[in-house]
Amino acid sequence: MNPTSQTKGLFNIVVIVAALGYFVDIFDLLLFGMIRTTSLKDIGITSKTDIERFGLMLDNWQMIGMLIGGIFWGIMGDRKGRLSVLFGSILTYSIANICNGFVHDVHVYAMLRFAAGFGLAGELGAGVTMVNEVLDKEKRGLGTALVAGTGILGAVIGGFVVKWVGDWRTCYFIGGGMGIFLLLLRIGVFESGMYEAVKKSDVKKGSIRLIFQKKERWQKYIAVILIAIPIWYIVQLYAKYSPELADALGLQFSDAERKTVPINAIMLTYLGLTLGDFACGLISQQLKSRKKAILGFMIGSITFIILFFLLAPISHYFFYTGIFILGFTGGYWAVFMSTAAESFGTNIRSTVTNTAPNFVRGAVVLINLMYEFFKYSMNFNSKYANIFVGIIVFAGALWAWTKLEETFGKDLNYVEQ
Repeated sequence: MNPTSQTKGLFNIVVIVAALGYFVDIFDLLLFGMIRTTSLKDIGITSKTDIERFGLMLDNWQMIGMLIGGIFWGIMGDRKGRLSVLFGSILTYSIANICNGFVHDVHVYAMLRFAAGFGLAGELGAGVTMVNEVLDKEKRGLGTALVAGTGILGAVIGGFVVKWVGDWRTCYFIGGGMGIFLLLLRIGVFESGMYEAVKKSDVKKGSIRLIFQKKERWQKYIAVILIAIPIWYIVQLYAKYSPELADALGLQFSDAERKTVPINAIMLTYLGLTLGDFACGLISQQLKSRKKAILGFMIGSITFIILFFLLAPISHYFFYTGIFILGFTGGYWAVFMSTAAESFGTNIRSTVTNTAPNFVRGAVVLINLMYEFFKYSMNFNSKYANIFVGIIVFAGALWAWTKLEETFGKDLNYVEQ
């Protein structure tokens, strides 16, 4: 196949394969949240408190894996190429997820969630880097929105799979199997021209140190990370830990209904995120501004969080509707990824687009620690622990927004010195 033939138009093979890759990434990433209670009970963790605390521990290990994996795969992407990262990361998380289906011990479970997180860390950044480097600047935002929107549907389909299959071990086998199938789709995808040009030069590539050499550069990098943390605050404390939040709001569910609460909440959140990503991408194109689109969605999130706590206790309908709307207002992940890719030169672009989203995901560890502190040390219930974490997260994000540069339409064919 001619490399140029795969990059003509928005719906080219690079964008399609990146979108399908992110679909599998999100399916596997959110699968644990859907089967957390069932899987932990099956291996002998029975009390509600232990299920929550061991669940948080397993979440933390997965996200620590993503933190370390983000650094490793990001540097590899700049030094060895975007495609090497795609192949290596997919193989790693596919094998890890298949192994997850055989666990009988919570500590082995933790090690495998770490391995899965490490592998998952490379998929999104490498895909988005390639999409931004092969598309015209007028189409970059739409291409990233297509990748993110399609990928996020992985959580929605994951919910249907969990409900249809039932057995949590089989769900892990399906997730790992999809990853192996994805490897076959990667065959025939070529490296981006921008990277090939930089690869032949003597410029320094894949360096974390290069990001932190200049104050303006590292402030921009930190700001890119902080603006997206509210998205994962919503996913973690409103979707994945929705049963505990529902209890704190006084909502009553039968045992059968309670089992499906996290599945329904994750599906609704990610359906909202999917629609939000497409909407935010289109709004960004219309406004010709990444910053304005992000700010609008952050303000929407804050507004609807307040309304959620006022209205969600009324009924199950308001609870689930509120979670869907919060997913929509948190749907600026695609624009965030475009901003990350557009903010830095070709020689460290993979490093940034792999580490930034994985540091955001890794911030779930801090979100969990703050949540546990407010709930178990300060004796707040889940509602107030959630609110205080949200205040901290959004304060940091709004500050970070003021430090971002506008990247819409920026020429990406340059290197950092």
